[in-house]
Amino acid sequence: MEPLERLLNLVALLLEARTPMTFEQIRGTLSDAYGQQDKDSAKRMFERDKDTLRDYGIPLELVATDIWDVEQGYTIPKEKYYLPEIAFSPQELAALFVAAQTGGGGDPAEQAVRKLLYGADGGVLAGLTGGPLASGTPGTLLLAAADAAQRRRRVRFGYRTSRGAATDREVDAYAMLCRAGHWYLVGLDREREAVRAFRLTRFTSDIDDTGEGSEPPATFRPADHVLAGPWGVGEPSASATIAFAPQVVWWATAGLTGVSAGEAGPDGWTQVTVPLGDVADLAGWVLQFGPDARVVEPDELRAEVLGRLEAIRAG
Repeated sequence: MEPLERLLNLVALLLEARTPMTFEQIRGTLSDAYGQQDKDSAKRMFERDKDTLRDYGIPLELVATDIWDVEQGYTIPKEKYYLPEIAFSPQELAALFVAAQTGGGGDPAEQAVRKLLYGADGGVLAGLTGGPLASGTPGTLLLAAADAAQRRRRVRFGYRTSRGAATDREVDAYAMLCRAGHWYLVGLDREREAVRAFRLTRFTSDIDDTGEGSEPPATFRPADHVLAGPWGVGEPSASATIAFAPQVVWWATAGLTGVSAGEAGPDGWTQVTVPLGDVADLAGWVLQFGPDARVVEPDELRAEVLGRLEAIRAG
């Protein structure tokens, strides 16, 4: 008998036994495994199998076979062997539901999440799959966005841009993507007729379903539209001009997309145009260069950098 088969038979026997079994009882039942003529050899094999199962985390225990503790036997308690029934709170179901919308159709992780959801209480799931939910809480906003992306719906919502402007957007929802701790709804912006990514923490209203949306292009990849760089994460909405000292300009521009460097001036400094998305993120990047970087424009970026420097000096 192969070792794996022997181990499986031993586990099955001890799980189903009504009372703890002595080695003699085990040997008599699993004669193909421990029925050697040499009892000592069979005992050694059993001891090795027992240690192997315990190393695998199987709770094989030696306990008394009766109330007088005269004889001891082996058992595997079912309550210690089997995992408890999985029960999810509505909040946990919400997180799992969003995760199920994120991966590709063949993603094993997505399939596993869906199997977990199948066992949930129907009343709870009804709130998760019945359509967009009107609520301002982040969890239900995630659910509404994920539901829209899954069902290819057209949605309308209020949105604050990275520069603070309040706008209304109508978007054909295509996908959800998490990047750097933030969730993004990726879809076709109907006004701009281009695919854009919208960070959920910048939504200023609930998501309204306005009808059937469109299908994404065959070459669509959500990650292509949630870009990352010194401007932060997301689609850059503007540009900034920053002057760098000659000793760091190569570092500032190395490996970055969308960056354009001009000619060095008489003082050796070079003005570089950088995509601008989140002002705070770009300010943090500029400060990494210390006195070797100066913000030329826009004013709001310069004010952010100066404000942080003042805070450091005051502290």
